[in-house]
Amino acid sequence: MKFLDIPEIQRLNTWLDHVDVGEYIVEGDLEAYSCKLAGLDKKLSKSLDAEVQMGQASSLELSGSPVGPLSDSSSRKTLIYLILTLNHIYPDYDFSLLRAQHFRKLEGLGQAEETIDSHLLEVSKVWTKTPGLGDQPFLETLWSSVDEAISLKDCDCYCYESDLENDPFGERATIWSFNYFFYNRKLKRILYLSCRAFSKTSAEDEEETESSSKYQYEDSDDEVNKYGMAGDLEV
Repeated sequence: MKFLDIPEIQRLNTWLDHVDVGEYIVEGDLEAYSCKLAGLDKKLSKSLDAEVQMGQASSLELSGSPVGPLSDSSSRKTLIYLILTLNHIYPDYDFSLLRAQHFRKLEGLGQAEETIDSHLLEVSKVWTKTPGLGDQPFLETLWSSVDEAISLKDCDCYCYESDLENDPFGERATIWSFNYFFYNRKLKRILYLSCRAFSKTSAEDEEETESSSKYQYEDSDDEVNKYGMAGDLEV
């Protein structure tokens, strides 16, 4: 997968990295990739393709899945692209064990658009109040930029069904979250958009825990330095 450096997408991705809407914090990811495989991605793709073919235990899995019949190489490629996209965006996690049942294909773009618009309403208000972001409302800017990058009318839309344990969606207690893959087969591109909302309390608790762990580690080092030398002097 080749990361696509699209300036407007990058600007929005930077903006969504951390948005304080008052009652909670929103953290988002917006990135676009070409489905051209090379290097480690190509090697992993071949491995995943073989594993997916070998792992189909029923005719139902072979004939139909959220990404299409897995007996079809194009359907397996779609699954692999979704997995590789997650691996690129969340490098601290390994999604190589995911299979077709971990994803869902939406009937159309309407559901995704409605979910995104409603959940990012408060983010839109912050955008409007922030100087230097332009006169166009946030959601209009978002959708026009996404459409320009991926051509929405030609896209299939998928979402990842998180288990809330082995992925970033389960790191902290979330108020809400969503994730969508917009896949354009013709352009051989995927655009991924995800946002998670965290209560300020959970964010502050995490910072305090990290700070406490840091001080405990430093205190431990001080004790070793203090008493370790004395121990060396005793015979």
